[in-house]
Amino acid sequence: QVQLVESGGGLVQAGGSLRLSCAASGRTFSRYAMGWFRQGPGKEREIVAAIWWNGGSAYYADSVKGRFTVSRDNAKNTVYLQMNSLKPEDTAVYYCAARSRSGLIATKSADFDSWGQGTQVTVSS
Repeated sequence: QVQLVESGGGLVQAGGSLRLSCAASGRTFSRYAMGWFRQGPGKEREIVAAIWWNGGSAYYADSVKGRFTVSRDNAKNTVYLQMNSLKPEDTAVYYCAARSRSGLIATKSADFDSWGQGTQVTVSS
């Protein structure tokens, strides 16, 4: 398994921006597909975005399309989630996840085998 550490969460007003980072350990990070999930209060964990092993393809949930951008820097073993035009409904704990068995995008939690501890994002109205 790979170790993942998220950072960059916080409190922001509606319409604002945040950038989450996820630093990964290990020498094979560049082979993994990566994903961002979130879990809001009283809600199930849901996929937010996912990115191919080389960054060549990405997936976005409909709720964040056009507002969020996922990217990765394999030289730094880091994946990012740029979040713009934030809404109160984006409030959640955001988790970074690694899919070490494949470099292709997946959207289900069960497809990812390593998880970070989560970072809180709170958007005030």
